[in-house]
Amino acid sequence: MKSHRNIVKEIALDLGFSYCGISKADFLSEEAKHLETWLKKGYQGKMNYLERNFDNRLDPRKLVPGAQSVISLLYNYSPKKDETDRAPYKIARYAYGKDYHFVIKDKLVEFVDRMKVSIGNIEGRIFVDSAPVHERAWASKSGLGWVGKNTLLINKDSGSYFFLAELILDLKLEPDGPIKDYCGTCTKCIDACPTDAIAEPYVVDGSRCISYLTIELKDEIPTEFSDKMEGWTFGCDICQEVCPWNRFSTPHNEPQFAPQGWEELSKTEWEEMTTVVFDNVFKKSPVNRTKFKGLKRNISFIQAADR
Repeated sequence: MKSHRNIVKEIALDLGFSYCGISKADFLSEEAKHLETWLKKGYQGKMNYLERNFDNRLDPRKLVPGAQSVISLLYNYSPKKDETDRAPYKIARYAYGKDYHFVIKDKLVEFVDRMKVSIGNIEGRIFVDSAPVHERAWASKSGLGWVGKNTLLINKDSGSYFFLAELILDLKLEPDGPIKDYCGTCTKCIDACPTDAIAEPYVVDGSRCISYLTIELKDEIPTEFSDKMEGWTFGCDICQEVCPWNRFSTPHNEPQFAPQGWEELSKTEWEEMTTVVFDNVFKKSPVNRTKFKGLKRNISFIQAADR
């Protein structure tokens, strides 16, 4: 008879997740200290939501009463074809296709349904960057990788181009253990960041990160970054591009993550984009997060710097 743990691992693999790890649902005491210090330094910028639900972010039992286990999952988004250098305005690889929230949420719903069939009644919640869950910490605790100097989860065999998702359940499962940090003396991500957003190893000043500036920040982008954007219009992959561990990344097999037409736009079409074109090209895309107004702001900011 298969153990509940083996059932969970088999379902994850069958649904297309690259890796699945299990942790005991408990308070993240070490992460609590780091998060408190990070917030006090103002590294969250204007992402005020990170200051709320502090305890919920660190204790899954507050999100799911009676929680016993956190199942962490990695879903590959490394593209078959890199559009970064070809496109006149760059989009982070995770946003090439359909919004991952939709794609992965459907898989998690099926995941729980299949667990209930195989195991019995289970109570819990699914999470895809949709609630105050410390995703990288849980993935690291369950041995799916380590949190690198760029603060992203890095898998020793496959790099860092992954979406993270979680199931927090009242089901007791045998946990996996963490692995060691393999960053060593490497500082490539720190050295390559054009905005000096990696304040120190393992600490990112979010208010300086290009992803923050192009997505989260709703105000005008500060002029101090005018010559530092390097063409990034939505998100940024620089610290991942230079990471040696991403030489092991392999292309995803998810048709819904294929580019939806934006990669064919000329420089002029980007700069003269209308709301109609935006809605058509970025339908159900992560780029919708910055909205048409935000994307135009980003393009204009890059244009001004190039003049």
